[in-house]
Amino acid sequence: MEQALLESLMDKAWPALERENLDLGHAGEWVLRASGGVTQRANSVWPRNSGGPHGTPGMPRSVRAAAQWYRLRRLPVIFQVFDDSRSSGLNAVLDEQRFTRQSATRIMVRGMDGLPARSSGRNVEMAGEPSQEWLDVWWSVDGRGGDAEQSVARRILTGCPALYAMVRDDDGVPAAVGRLALVDGWGGIYSMATSAGHRRRGYGTAALTALLNAGTQRDLKGFWLLVTEANRGAQLLYSQAGFADYGTYLYRQAPLRRASSGC
Repeated sequence: MEQALLESLMDKAWPALERENLDLGHAGEWVLRASGGVTQRANSVWPRNSGGPHGTPGMPRSVRAAAQWYRLRRLPVIFQVFDDSRSSGLNAVLDEQRFTRQSATRIMVRGMDGLPARSSGRNVEMAGEPSQEWLDVWWSVDGRGGDAEQSVARRILTGCPALYAMVRDDDGVPAAVGRLALVDGWGGIYSMATSAGHRRRGYGTAALTALLNAGTQRDLKGFWLLVTEANRGAQLLYSQAGFADYGTYLYRQAPLRRASSGC
């Protein structure tokens, strides 16, 4: 899979509620994305073309323009920067402006061969929309905020076709969830979460297995997923399911500015 295709799939699989293209002239464009501050992914600049390894003379001006766009929405300016030679020019500019580095994330991919057994023996429910139970499990693990933020997150989730897996324990209590985004013939594994009281008991594996097998029924070309560098347990789970490392990215956020004193 080509890097440009994968970045496009990732953008479509987690669609921001508001977006605008920032033209960089011959260097291409950046995509400015905002969703009320819910998730870094949906509230960051995607440098669709970052000007190559040496950047462009006008890149600092473009960074200021992006910052102004986010300032109008009362959001910090954050860049999603992929770890490859194209990003070195942008990174140099962000280094000069003291942008922090956050949330290093690993990209993993797999083809359609050697998928796990169809049945995990668990009670797995599949749906085309996230139920409130599904949302509550995911939000208990990855959520930041209250009902208003969860409502925004639901709009992001349902912004593209997807399947939602939920695994219950023997008492019928929701234990683990996951989402399969269906984008341009590919499948993206997102929102994998297991509630605190159900971890290390195979529920996450059951959700992942169900999503992968659901993808086979749609004749997908392959799968991708995103996992933070710090989450070694999840990386092991995905490696055992046939996923291999593809690349990495991180978020770079502008330093917070101290408000001037009113005294």
